[in-house]
Amino acid sequence: MTQAVVFDLDYTLAVPTRDRETLLQEAVDTADAPALTREDYLEAHGNHLTQRSREPIFIDLLAEYDTTADPAAVATAYREAIADALEALPGVESMLEDLKADYRVGLLTNGPVRAQRDKLETLGWEDRFDAALVTGELEAGKPDPRAFEAIATELDVEPAETVYVGDDVDADVYGASNAGMAVIQVLLEGGPEPDSRAVAHVEQADIATALPEILAGLE
Repeated sequence: MTQAVVFDLDYTLAVPTRDRETLLQEAVDTADAPALTREDYLEAHGNHLTQRSREPIFIDLLAEYDTTADPAAVATAYREAIADALEALPGVESMLEDLKADYRVGLLTNGPVRAQRDKLETLGWEDRFDAALVTGELEAGKPDPRAFEAIATELDVEPAETVYVGDDVDADVYGASNAGMAVIQVLLEGGPEPDSRAVAHVEQADIATALPEILAGLE
C-alpha cells in the first residue's frame, strides 16, 4: 500500500516562464561572461549534483574560455534569473495539501543546495512538504539509489511503499524504479515518450487534477 508520494521539483511541480536557454544567456550577460550553451550547462550540472552552489558548475564551464568573468557572479545571476521566472504549475499547491490527508508527501530534487532551496523559498514552499531533500545535501544525486533511500528514510517509509513523480527518464523514472519505488512519469510537451518502467503517466498540464486519481488507482 502506498504510504508516501515524493515529487521532483523542476518541470514536475514548477516551471520557468521563460526558457532556460534564455535565462542562462541573461545570466552570462549580467555577469559579463562568455555565451554558454544549455547543453554544456546540463553536462556540467550533472557532474556537480552534491554541491552547495552552482559556482563549481560555472568554474568548469568558464575554464574553457579566456575570460576574467567571476563564476560566483554568474551563479548568482543565474539563480536570480530563475527565481524571477519561476512559478508553480496551476493547482499543484492545493493538490499537495490534499494529498497530505492520505500520504506522507516529500520532495527530492537534483542540484546544488543554494539553487534548489532558493527555488523553494521563491515559491513559498519551505514548509509545503513533510520532508524535502536537495541532492546537494546528500552523498549522491539522482539516479543513485542512495538519494531515493534518503528521502524514504526522512519520510519514515520503505521505498516499496513510495510513489515517485517526476519527468526525467534517467534521473526520475530509472532512478526511482531502480531504488524500488513505483514511478509516475510526468510527460512534457515535446519531451520523452512514455517509459514502460513507469506504472502510470500524467501530462504535465494535468498533474494537479489527474494525479490524485492515478494514485488512488494504484492502491
